[in-house]
Amino acid sequence: MLFEKFDSKVFLAPMAGITDCPMRTILNDCGKGNLIAEMAAVNAIQRKNPKSYQIANVKNEPYPVVVQLVGNSPELFADAAKLVADLGAKSIDINMGCPVKKIVNNNSGSALMKDLFLASEIIKSTVNATQLKVSVKFRKGWDNEHINAVEFARMCEDNGASYITIHGRTKSQGYSGEADWNIIGEVKSSVKIPVIGNGDITSPIIAQKRIKETGVDGIMIGRAVLGNPWLLNSVHHYLECGKILQEPTIGEVKEMLLKHIQLLVKYYGEKAGIAISRKHVGWYVKSFYEAKKFREQYTKLNTLTETINLINDYFLRIEI
Repeated sequence: MLFEKFDSKVFLAPMAGITDCPMRTILNDCGKGNLIAEMAAVNAIQRKNPKSYQIANVKNEPYPVVVQLVGNSPELFADAAKLVADLGAKSIDINMGCPVKKIVNNNSGSALMKDLFLASEIIKSTVNATQLKVSVKFRKGWDNEHINAVEFARMCEDNGASYITIHGRTKSQGYSGEADWNIIGEVKSSVKIPVIGNGDITSPIIAQKRIKETGVDGIMIGRAVLGNPWLLNSVHHYLECGKILQEPTIGEVKEMLLKHIQLLVKYYGEKAGIAISRKHVGWYVKSFYEAKKFREQYTKLNTLTETINLINDYFLRIEI
């Protein structure tokens, strides 16, 4: 396998506001795949900010979870590493790739790709503070004039990272354009620690192709799982067995959607859970008949009973 204690080559990409406990529960129920929580800010964890603390607290989840941390202080990373270890983290991932403006403006996320000294201090501090494995997720570079992924990867290795994940886009690209898997292959060739490749993995066949092309040890999948929680397991199965699993039926999609909404309500409460569910509903039905009309109707609902009734009625129509 990839390395000790991970039993799949397939990883969930941490996505803020998406890869929460309900989403991880759904993905785990679908089968194999390594689960990563949405990023938690180290300064907010130290203050025990309720939202950030909830994100980092995975000790009651019956499956392993990697906790991702974001920030700019080596000292706060050390403190946060100790805390998330107590909160049940399987390992710790350091976010040095987020391109979101408010993160970058705080000299965090992908901004750290411009400051290798601070990045190295953060990695060392985190590694020295915990017995957990520490990984780093970063990008191709800041922009096309400042591509330093290979140098950055070597720095991560030199400072104690157990493995690294590289997204094949620059910070300036955000999530636009195509991911550059050539640079991911260069990174893989430049270090001895395991490398996970990230960017535009949307099917089992593409995942296998990228592994063969670059030699990466694992694949990370993000936006493609939205509305398709079966994908991680499908990719895992294909990589292990060479067989494509059947796509879920419309009935199976309905049951998974209902389960996801109920988990959101249980975790966040009815009002917040229903509000959060609206984006997920859009992803689940995006390719279905009259999906836009259904989404518009769904956004007007505020109770679990209403949502269940509307979903049952909608799927009854499209299954006929």
